[in-house]
Amino acid sequence: MTQAKLERLCDAQPGERFRITKINIEGTMKRRLLDLGFVPGCEVTVLQKSPLGDPTAYRVSHTTIALRKEESSNIYGERIGNE
Repeated sequence: MTQAKLERLCDAQPGERFRITKINIEGTMKRRLLDLGFVPGCEVTVLQKSPLGDPTAYRVSHTTIALRKEESSNIYGERIGNE
């Protein structure tokens, strides 16, 4: 069985869907992301990037959440297509 190459959430483009595989953050930030719905197996849609590229808006669990690149660069998974 081949394993898909893990990519960072911050590298996904607006309109793309992304399935989370792992979150490489510890402490209160990890707890916050889990509480917001960023859990392994969850599907995230990239909505839009700000004009300067940071933060980026994501749709997860029917909610829009903005994350900075510092946070989204530690969320790994695979792209699963466009919306």
